[in-house]
Amino acid sequence: MGKLIYGTSLREFDIDDRTLAHLRVAIITKLRRSESFAFTWEHGVERGSGRTTMWLQESIPVQFVFSGNRPPALNRLWIEDLIASASSTGGLQHVPEPAESESFQID
Repeated sequence: MGKLIYGTSLREFDIDDRTLAHLRVAIITKLRRSESFAFTWEHGVERGSGRTTMWLQESIPVQFVFSGNRPPALNRLWIEDLIASASSTGGLQHVPEPAESESFQID
């Protein structure tokens, strides 16, 4: 289970490594383009349910902390869906992983 840490807040989001790897590519892609966007993450039942929305912009540090040392093969379609979600008025939200048509490795 990895963590997404944003800014200087003590707030950490526990996200499984596979999902976090895909979110990392989508978030970094948007921020490299200087595109700010909202990110909404639903809390699990173990954390009281609910959700958090935060505004992501390139001037605020973001950390992706993975528990595993091996990066997963990435699903290009899932990354494209996440980027499309981030570009929508609702902002980046978890979308289910589509069937893989092509996978690739990013170091």
